[in-house]
Amino acid sequence: MAETGLVAAMTGPRQPFVLQEYPVPDPEPGAILVKVHLANICGSDLHLWRGDYKPADPGGSRFRSIGHEMVGTVAKLGRGVTQDSAGQPLKEGDRIVYRYFYPCRRCRACLRRQTPRCLQAMRYRYPPDVWPHFNAAYGQYYYLHPGHVVFRVPDNVSDEMAAPANCALAQVIYALERANAGLGDRVVIQGAGGVGVNAVAVARERGVEQIIVLDAYPERLALAREFGADETICLRDYPTPQDRIARVRQLTAGGADIVLELTGHADAFPEGVAMLSVGGTYVVIGNICAGRSAPFDSSELVLYGRQVLGLMWYEADSLYKALQLLSTRQQRYPFHKIVSHRFPLREINRAFAEQDAGRVHRATLLPWA
Repeated sequence: MAETGLVAAMTGPRQPFVLQEYPVPDPEPGAILVKVHLANICGSDLHLWRGDYKPADPGGSRFRSIGHEMVGTVAKLGRGVTQDSAGQPLKEGDRIVYRYFYPCRRCRACLRRQTPRCLQAMRYRYPPDVWPHFNAAYGQYYYLHPGHVVFRVPDNVSDEMAAPANCALAQVIYALERANAGLGDRVVIQGAGGVGVNAVAVARERGVEQIIVLDAYPERLALAREFGADETICLRDYPTPQDRIARVRQLTAGGADIVLELTGHADAFPEGVAMLSVGGTYVVIGNICAGRSAPFDSSELVLYGRQVLGLMWYEADSLYKALQLLSTRQQRYPFHKIVSHRFPLREINRAFAEQDAGRVHRATLLPWA
């Protein structure tokens, strides 16, 4: 194993990433050192790079570690680590995926099995200057601290399919479970990015009656149809919220039972709520940028018995279910098409620019290319 490894460090909103070299740490007892195979550019990474929101202060460092959607192999196991979170034997060289956040497991939320609500969770994005240096996905290694959730990747699941499992796929599995999506439901998905097309597959697996997807890019909507969307609505053809609301209500004969917000745009909120039927549920996942708002009439909730569910992160079993879905249903859904372009880690600035411009559906970075 190399003595040093590369990290692509973010230097500021819309500023170039820089490649930094750091010593590769030995894992402490209970930890795992991961050799990263590939790491995707998620929509939340774009939001951070654009400066749409500001995470925790990096402690005076001018560098920030970002990236979380990834897959890798066990480079070295800390003392006492012999199996994954499902009880499967774990050894060096095994391919793994893992949660990128660490609930405290002691607070009220954690003890109620509501770990996504843990306010004390340790998160990624610590500066690479801070030990263990490999604190996020955009590097050659990633350090899994003791207390992690980790699962072996099934042999028939490729790296390209596995990388989105710990974010996009696990997140929508958890979301649609929380929304109780099932037989007879009409589901609308705002946004056909990586999370959106995974949501189509999960909704279809849960037996919903109808799936409608909205997006501004025709090529994304085409992929959503390949995943099983019944109807797609292009924002270029329906340019106003009123147009889109009317079209959804027409297609659903009165409104959707569940609407998923996966766009990251505040204006999607009042529009999505208006697409709901009486008693419908609006699930907000994409709007992570604090300080952004849109006018909203709360009577839309009260008069029609609608509810709003805000979600970030997921329970550990959602990641396990994501891997099982990829392993058993990859012949039905084109999971291999979600990653559209591959870039060496050294070309991370070009990858971000291309995805930011909409020319790339979902880029993946290759740390060892």
